[in-house]
Amino acid sequence: MTHEFVSDIAFSASVKAEQEKRGSRLGYQRMADTKGWANTISDDLAQFIAQRDSFYLATSNADGQPYIQHRGGPKGFLKVLDDQRLAFADFSGNKQYITLGNLNDNDRAFIFLMDYAHQRRIKIWGRATFIEDDPALLASLADATYGGKPERVIIFHVAAWDVNCPQHIPKRHTEADLEGPIRELHDRIAQLEAENARLREQSAKMTE
Repeated sequence: MTHEFVSDIAFSASVKAEQEKRGSRLGYQRMADTKGWANTISDDLAQFIAQRDSFYLATSNADGQPYIQHRGGPKGFLKVLDDQRLAFADFSGNKQYITLGNLNDNDRAFIFLMDYAHQRRIKIWGRATFIEDDPALLASLADATYGGKPERVIIFHVAAWDVNCPQHIPKRHTEADLEGPIRELHDRIAQLEAENARLREQSAKMTE
């Protein structure tokens, strides 16, 4: 895994100028000189991705107009192909095709992954392409239990990634996250209600 200067993907000359003006450039330069950002997919990143059931995909057109699209599916629908490529099946949607059109103009793309429960977010810069004539690859990425018709594969080539500061991330849980604790509470309530009924019965017998 190499780190050298991959932060330049995000830190353009204009960004560096703002960092310099506002006092943060030295710290980020030290980061770039020491460990910087990774440009290959680590085991930790792969495990994080495998637990996600949604992410945001950003693209822009030839004029620089940005577009962010939410992508969702079963946990792990965003697959790791190797140490520098991610992929997912693209399903039939509202047929606007903004992402596809943008990628035809400009293959630069960005993935934003959120884990609200653990207040963690990961940013991934790279380039994306789409493939429509590889049924075997599409079949390997599509989940047979998930509704919808997969139409193509989007491949994301990782150029750099970074773990964001958890500050200000609201802690949220999905319905699936809460199923276990809620079931335990229901079971405990049922036990207490049964115990309460038994004690009431015993108390009534004692006063007869």
